[in-house]
Amino acid sequence: MAHVSRYAEVIVLARGAEEVMEPLTRPASEREWHQCFTRVDDSVFAGTGPGSQECYAWVVQFTRHNWRGLLVHLESLPWPDPYSVQVLLRDEEDDCFGLWMLYDGRLTEVPLPHTSRRLAPGISVTGTLSRTDRADT
Repeated sequence: MAHVSRYAEVIVLARGAEEVMEPLTRPASEREWHQCFTRVDDSVFAGTGPGSQECYAWVVQFTRHNWRGLLVHLESLPWPDPYSVQVLLRDEEDDCFGLWMLYDGRLTEVPLPHTSRRLAPGISVTGTLSRTDRADT
């Protein structure tokens, strides 16, 4: 049985993608998910005022198991620099963030050392990512 109150955190990194990501910072009824990305500009790192116009990071936390179409949606966007696109994704039961990058127009998970992904369609959109070097495994 699927959990209803699951959470997942997603970070999108992409150069020059302000225009592409802007619609995802606002609610849209046609999307499968309802949460919106938050723009993270350089002021967060510098601790200064409003920051520059350039932004390369967006974050969102999904509070329900309702973001199935997210990766497909992201890979369909007209990225100005597709080679800079990185999606970091951590589902509730993951030990760490997984890394997804565009290869041939598809968001593909990049294998990380000392990790293993187990598909679990009933509880997770992407499966669960475990560290294989944990002492308690």
